[in-house]
Amino acid sequence: MKALITFVLATTVVMGPAYARDTVVNIRLADVLDMPEAKAKLDGSVKFFLAGQTTPKVVKKISEDVSNLKTNGFGKSDEVSCKWVALSTLMSLQKSAKEAGANAVVDITSYYKKNETKSDTTIECHAGAIMSGVALKGTYATVE
Repeated sequence: MKALITFVLATTVVMGPAYARDTVVNIRLADVLDMPEAKAKLDGSVKFFLAGQTTPKVVKKISEDVSNLKTNGFGKSDEVSCKWVALSTLMSLQKSAKEAGANAVVDITSYYKKNETKSDTTIECHAGAIMSGVALKGTYATVE
């Protein structure tokens, strides 16, 4: 019995980090927006601009917000699960932007675990053994 308990504890210590995988995957925003699902679910009334991207003239900044979503990554490649959760996060930002009266989300940065990462082309996703997550911070705005 003592040998079994020792084996279980040793296995837990060795296998624990494998289940706690946190792989950073950078997904191009353009690739997410080009997905057929994005074309069906994002209606075009809200435009998305990463920090550093050229934007139309900002007429009014309304408010800043964060959307932090996770998705089931089990049995999917990191790229597939990350694109899916990135799309879900953009859908959430679109809904909130419309409610705020905005037609754009500008200065979008990755904000996973409150660590801000700026890129003018990519969104940061964290892929684990079971879940993938994307957190985006941006400013709702009215643009020309």
